[in-house]
Amino acid sequence: MTTTEDGDSSRYLVRSVSRAAEVLEALAAAAPGEGLSVTDVARACGLSKSAAFATLHTLCHHDLAADDGEGMNRRYRLGTALARLGVRAQEQLSLRDIARPVLTALTRDTGLSSRLAVPEGAHAVVIDQVSNGERIQIELRMGTRELPHCTGLGKALLAEMTPAQVAELIGRVGLPRRTDHTITDLDSLLAHLHDVRKAGYALDDEEDAEGVFCIGSALRDHSGGCCGAISVTGLKLGLPSWRYQELGRQVRQAAEAISVRLGHVPAEQTP
Repeated sequence: MTTTEDGDSSRYLVRSVSRAAEVLEALAAAAPGEGLSVTDVARACGLSKSAAFATLHTLCHHDLAADDGEGMNRRYRLGTALARLGVRAQEQLSLRDIARPVLTALTRDTGLSSRLAVPEGAHAVVIDQVSNGERIQIELRMGTRELPHCTGLGKALLAEMTPAQVAELIGRVGLPRRTDHTITDLDSLLAHLHDVRKAGYALDDEEDAEGVFCIGSALRDHSGGCCGAISVTGLKLGLPSWRYQELGRQVRQAAEAISVRLGHVPAEQTP
């Protein structure tokens, strides 16, 4: 970034957030096993003691910092929330970086837009996508929260759960009807997910939006656990059923390729 760009962007900086970031950097610079006093933090960041204390107190409230001791002996260190956020950031960054070239190839080979999502609560949240570049585009947005029971991404993630876990989740979020094709009965959904597990991919055949289909497959990491899902999406336009199966195999194979890159060791799959 140029000096001019720095000057232009500085007006958008929030002073209190910048101060908190500086305090975290000061805590990170402390020797292992040693914390900093309020005076230490104030000196390192050029703050008054009251401003340093208020910032530290706020960071402790959010577990971004932690304190030990009492009175003059109180010392501050980085909080456990940073470790959790750091792991999540690393997972999301590495997942996106690893998946992107495979998604690009999948879009090239199928002619369909592809997406990457991670589980968040009861939903699949889209964190990356590759457009097919066609003039007529289906509305796909980053950060979209996909419903679990009627989307390719959502059903691919649901299929990685046990029936009891699926029932518990659906008990919380329900089975809202999106189209006439939406599955709105738990027993029917469980039977459908059994077929998804056998096939290795999930098909949303106009279940979330009329005239649109989506095919998703789950991703697994080095632990064997599900860490996300990918999908392709397109307009139905009289697509023959055999084409769904062909696309399903392509999506499944792409998901397997990403999973291997994440360190997953796949079991032998029946052709």
